[in-house]
Amino acid sequence: MNFAPYIAMLAVVLAGGATALQAPTNARLAQAVASPVNAAFISFAVGTAALGIVAAILHTRPDMVATRGLPAYAWFGGLYGAIFVVAAAWAVPRLGVAMTITLMVAGQLLLSLVLDHFGALGVPQNPISLTRVAGVALVVAGVLLVRRG
Repeated sequence: MNFAPYIAMLAVVLAGGATALQAPTNARLAQAVASPVNAAFISFAVGTAALGIVAAILHTRPDMVATRGLPAYAWFGGLYGAIFVVAAAWAVPRLGVAMTITLMVAGQLLLSLVLDHFGALGVPQNPISLTRVAGVALVVAGVLLVRRG
């Protein structure tokens, strides 16, 4: 039996859990350093240091020749992450962790449907279907339920 897909799913679920931890952690940091932008900067500095240590341990080296052929959008992942961290650090004290994460997941899913439908940014094309829209609609309904409390 091929366990690779299950291991990938578990890794993503754990990463999602880390996202739920990251939001209140950075919100607390933002209070201490007087800004969600300052908190995001510190968060990314710590993350960069951790990644540097892991890369050194694993002896990974980037293929700089391959980077020359990348499309411009391939360099913006860190920017998207910074927006995510600042928004979460700002929103958690105002909305709570559950509402913040639920809204973020809803936003991720809505844009994911569009990216998949058009095969944008190099992802495989997967057309929008009624069942996929229904799945996202259930998450959006979840936002309303979480908000209602």
